[in-house]
Amino acid sequence: MEEKTETFREMYDAPIRICLPTAEQPYGDHDTTFYANDVAFVIESPPKNAQDRPIVLIRIPAEDIDPRLADGTVTKGGMPLKRLKHYFRQMDERTETYSFSGPDGRKHDIYDGQVIVEFPEPKNNPLAQREPEEDNWNLYWADSHGFTVDSNHKTAKDRPIVTVSVPAEEIDPTLGGRLGDAVDAVNGELPDALTECLRDAAADFCLRAFVAQIDVLNEALYNRSRPDRENGKYYLFRPGGEILRRNTAFFAVCPQRDYDYLTGISVLLRDPEEHPCPPKLCLCLRLEVQLPFHKLKKAMTMMTSDLPGAMDEFVASLDRQALSETLFLAEKQFRIREALRSSPWCAFVANGSILPRAKDGVTPLDDAVPFCSTPEDEIELCGVRGMGIPRGVTVITGGGYSGKSTLLDAVAAGIYDHCAGDGREFVLTDESAVSIAAEDGRAVSRLNIGPFLKSLPGGNTPADFTTAHASGSTSQASGIMEAVSAGSRLLLIDEDRSATNFMIRDAKMKALIKKEPITPFTDRVRELASRGVSTILVIGGSGEYLGPADRVYLMDDYRISDATVCAKEIWQSSGGETETPPSCDWEVCRVLTDEHFSSYPENGTTERLEANDMGFLLIGSEQVDVRGIFSLMTDAQRTAAAFILRTVMVSHRPGPLDFEAELEAVYERIRREGVHTVYTSFFTTMRLPMEMPRRIDVEAIVCRMRRLRWK
Repeated sequence: MEEKTETFREMYDAPIRICLPTAEQPYGDHDTTFYANDVAFVIESPPKNAQDRPIVLIRIPAEDIDPRLADGTVTKGGMPLKRLKHYFRQMDERTETYSFSGPDGRKHDIYDGQVIVEFPEPKNNPLAQREPEEDNWNLYWADSHGFTVDSNHKTAKDRPIVTVSVPAEEIDPTLGGRLGDAVDAVNGELPDALTECLRDAAADFCLRAFVAQIDVLNEALYNRSRPDRENGKYYLFRPGGEILRRNTAFFAVCPQRDYDYLTGISVLLRDPEEHPCPPKLCLCLRLEVQLPFHKLKKAMTMMTSDLPGAMDEFVASLDRQALSETLFLAEKQFRIREALRSSPWCAFVANGSILPRAKDGVTPLDDAVPFCSTPEDEIELCGVRGMGIPRGVTVITGGGYSGKSTLLDAVAAGIYDHCAGDGREFVLTDESAVSIAAEDGRAVSRLNIGPFLKSLPGGNTPADFTTAHASGSTSQASGIMEAVSAGSRLLLIDEDRSATNFMIRDAKMKALIKKEPITPFTDRVRELASRGVSTILVIGGSGEYLGPADRVYLMDDYRISDATVCAKEIWQSSGGETETPPSCDWEVCRVLTDEHFSSYPENGTTERLEANDMGFLLIGSEQVDVRGIFSLMTDAQRTAAAFILRTVMVSHRPGPLDFEAELEAVYERIRREGVHTVYTSFFTTMRLPMEMPRRIDVEAIVCRMRRLRWK
C-alpha cells in the first residue's frame, strides 16, 4: 500500500498466489483470512464511508481454550442447570418464595427439585419397561459441576444455600492420589490423619482462591443506592489465617450425573452398564445467594449463568503450583506436629516468623521484627530451624511493649495450622494447649479446686465447689482444674488476664497473712509439671516465678534471649527456696446429668439456639459466656460449637447421660459426614459458616453453663 492510503483496498481484496504441490501452474485468488500460528483473523470490508475501520473476526481453536471443548466433554451435558432454568421460567415474575405450580397442579420450588425420571429400555425384556416416576432432586448440573440448592431458614426463602461440587481431578489431576480414594470412602473407610490434614489445607486454599471470582460477581451486582436484597449478592465465607475444617469448603465423595436431559423436567437415566458413573472425590464450596427482590430474570441469570461461569473461571485460573506448595506446607506442618508429640518441647517457633498482627488482628504487621531463636534452644524439625520451647515451666518476661504477650498469643494460636503468608506458618503448639484467665462471674458446679483453696466460707468444701458467680481467683483455679481434667498438657497464662492473689503471694505477704485460704499458682506449678502438664507464663511484675521456672526468656524490642542463668542468680540472691505445700488430689470426679440438658427453654415448645456477636451462646434456657475460651477464635467456631452441643442434646435418649461418649459420637459423625451434618436452617439467627472447634473447647462451654446439674 501507499504510505498515505485511505482505502486500504489491497487488505480487503487480499490477492494471493496459490502454488500446488503438483506440477500444475500457480493461480490467483482472494482470501481475507490471515493467520498468527493457529489463530485466524478474518478481515471484512466495512461500509464505503469507513474504509479505515475494518471488521475483524478472530477465530481461536477450541482446544487452545480448553481441551474439553474439542472432544465435546464440556458441551455434551446440554444446557447448564437446565432443570433449574425450567423452574425459574414457570415462576411468577414477582415471586418471593421461588415456587411454581407443577404439571400435577401442586406447588413446587427450586429446593425440592421436582423431576420426572424415565428409565432405559431393558435390552432382553422390553415388556419389563418401568413407568416414569416422579422424584425430587435438588442437585443440578453444569457439565461435571454439581449445584445443590438447599432452602435457608423460613425468613430467607430468597437466599438459597448453594453447594458446588467439582471433581478433584479438575482442580489438579494429582489430587486424587494425595487426598484419598473415593472407593475407600464409599466402602466406609475413613482417611488417615495426614490425608485429612491435606484435604483441609487444599479446601482452605481453594476457598481463598474462589473469593476473587465471587468479588467480580458482586462488583457487577453492586449499587450503593439499593440494599443487597434488591441488588442480589453472593455470600462466601472469608477465613482468617487459620486452616480449619469447615462446612463452606471441604472435600467429599459426591455422586456424578447419571442421566440425560429430555424435555421440561424429564430426564432419562443412563444404563449403568454402558455408562457407569461412579462417585468421585470432589471439592465442595458452599455459599449463600441473595436473589434480587422481584427480579426473576436477574435471579435466574445469577443462579444458572453467572455462578456456573464463575466456577468455570475458578477452575481454569486456579494456580496449581501454589496449590502444590500449600500441600507441601501442610504436610510439613503435620510432620512437625508429629515430631513435637514425642519430643521434649511443647511448642516450636520457626526463625523468621512474623508474630505481631496488624490492626485487623489477622494479617501480619508490616515491618515487624522477624522472630529469631535463642542460640541455646535453637533446634531443627523436619528441615525447619527455630526455637523449641521445652516442656516444664517457662517464663517469658521483659519490659512493657517488648513483645511478651505477642509471643504468647502466637504460641496460643499455634494449636491451629496457618496458611502461607500468615507469618505464623511454623508456629506450632501442643494441640491440647489451653489459655487460662480469670473470669469473674462465671458459673462453677461441683468442681474440685482443692489444690488451690484450703477452705471456703460457710463450711463449704473446696473439693466440691459450686458458685453462680466465681471470683477472679476461684474462676482461674476452676479453669485450670477443668483443663487438666479434660486432658490438656499445656497451660498458657498471661499475668495481665490473671487474678493477682491467685498467681502470686510473696514472702512478706505470707508472713503478714497467717490465714490465707488460697494456695497461689506459684506453689503448684512445679507439681503440675511433674504430672506432665507444662506451663508457659508471661510475667513482668513479680519475680516469684523465677524460682520454679525451668526456662526464663527475656523479650527486648521483640527480640528474645535466654535469661535463665541470670534469673536463677537473682532468685538465689533474694533468699532462694520457698516452702512448698504437700501434694494434693487433682482428680475431678463429677458426672453431668441430663437435668436441664436441653436445647428447649424451660416450659418451651420450640428450640432456642443463638451465637451472638457479644461472645455468648444461647442454648435452651442457658446464656453461656464463652469469651474466656480463647481458642474459640472465630464466630464460625462458636456457631459450630453451638450446633454440636445442640446435636448432642437432641440425640440424647431418656436415661443416664454419658456426655463424653455422646459428644465423641457426634465428632465421629462429623468426621464421616462433614461439619455440615450438625447444621440445620431451622434457627433464623444462626449463620451458615462453621469452623471445627476442638472437643476440649466444647467441654469447656458445658462447664460454664449455669442450669446444668452435676453429681
